[in-house]
Amino acid sequence: MAGFDWISLTTDYGLSDGFVASCHGVVARLAPRVRVIDVTHGVAPGDVPRGAAVLAQTVPHLPPAVHVAVVDPGVGTARRGVAARTPGGVLVGPDNGLLPWAADALGGIEELVELANPEWFLADVSRTFHGRDVFTPVAARLALGADLADAGPATAPATLFRLPEPVVAVGDGWLEAEVLTIDRFGNVQLAAGGDALDGLGRHLRVGGVRAVRGTTFGEAAPGGLVVYVDSAGRAAVAVNGGRAAVVLSVTPGDVVRLVAA
Repeated sequence: MAGFDWISLTTDYGLSDGFVASCHGVVARLAPRVRVIDVTHGVAPGDVPRGAAVLAQTVPHLPPAVHVAVVDPGVGTARRGVAARTPGGVLVGPDNGLLPWAADALGGIEELVELANPEWFLADVSRTFHGRDVFTPVAARLALGADLADAGPATAPATLFRLPEPVVAVGDGWLEAEVLTIDRFGNVQLAAGGDALDGLGRHLRVGGVRAVRGTTFGEAAPGGLVVYVDSAGRAAVAVNGGRAAVVLSVTPGDVVRLVAA
């Protein structure tokens, strides 16, 4: 398999400990010419759906790479470690639902293997830090051009664990959609695509709160809600100068109802 110049890292490790640096160090030792892109290390601890959404929305904008994703509350249990080859790169991480949305965004899985070759791991594998000891060294070897088939046995892509599809329902003059992510500005991204807003009109109620349909934050009055299509092509809600998540009192996984007013 051809190698890659880049490895990306997406984790819930945060930056207050040495976890991220350890993963960078593994890449630097095994594949010193390969560059690393840090997608985020700010996923809330154990929030697999949030990590999956961020990864899927980011990888189409990255160069061909080995994408390591580790949001892994089941580390050390019977859950598999896997690597998936797609037309746009290779994904490496736990088989807990974190990878399939990104695989879809990169063109679908062409080959899937279970990570089972201990020669590809670090010498002493911790039961609680597979990001450093398993996933990153596997990624470094793949970036150097090692054959994916040598990482472990092939398995059917259909066996990869998938998260439940987020709730989206559309009716005459209304939309109900699950909150997929909330960014650091408090903007509320919904699972619905932007086209689900078609036909709702200019004036809306979101969770009972008045809102306007717009394309920029400034189309709402200061402190007002605006419903728009975000940079990932999804329906979203923001507050001009505030935090929509606070105004609507929602967290990821909640369902929001939008009604034409």
